[in-house]
Amino acid sequence: MNRLLWAALVAAPLMAQDARAIVEETQKRARSNSQRYEGTLEVVDARRKVSTKSWIYERTGSAGDSKAVLRFTAPPEVKGVALLIFNHPDRASDQWMWTPAVARERRIALQDRSTRFFGTDFTFEDLEERDVDRSTYKLLGEETIDGNACWKIESTPKPEARSQYTRLLLWIRKDIYVLVQADCFQKDKLVRRITYSNFEKVQGIWTARLMKVEDVPRHSMTIMKVEKLQYNLPLPADNFTLQALRREG
Repeated sequence: MNRLLWAALVAAPLMAQDARAIVEETQKRARSNSQRYEGTLEVVDARRKVSTKSWIYERTGSAGDSKAVLRFTAPPEVKGVALLIFNHPDRASDQWMWTPAVARERRIALQDRSTRFFGTDFTFEDLEERDVDRSTYKLLGEETIDGNACWKIESTPKPEARSQYTRLLLWIRKDIYVLVQADCFQKDKLVRRITYSNFEKVQGIWTARLMKVEDVPRHSMTIMKVEKLQYNLPLPADNFTLQALRREG
């Protein structure tokens, strides 16, 4: 067999394994038993009109096997709107949204996960935490973003993940193993770009204090600042129930 061909055949599975190992290490370094932060969001539409929203996010459990609650606190017209998420390691999350104006919760159907979450540029799926095993990975090489050397990795969701995205391109910083950019595709069309910046080490975990989500077809974006962030704090289990969603809404 041609030596170059043999080398390529041997390298292919190693490249695939390396890509998965990089993503797994990134997730491992970000792991915590719980998390809480306050998010301030600037939503910029295609006409560059800016609206401001705020929410509080709480999560218990680790990525891929966790429960989370996200609740708007401002402005008044969205205050109390909340989303309860049950993340699973082997399938898409379960989600329920509470809307105080109608005083009821609504289960988010799988076919609705690609819709925008209450006027932001996040889709319901974007608010999931996904376990590393729900996708396959391929190392595409290395690139520099904002002066930082990054691995460029292609991530393809497995069928059971039921993702709106056909594939994602991920850029992970080599020095501190953090995700700095994710390009999300539907077939060959770039539909969403998520960038992470202003990294700070909080309780030993490198964390992006600024996140920008761009809805490419709509020419809109949401910029979120993460404030009052805490990891590994005690959070009551009954905070993450439909009863709590109704009670606190």
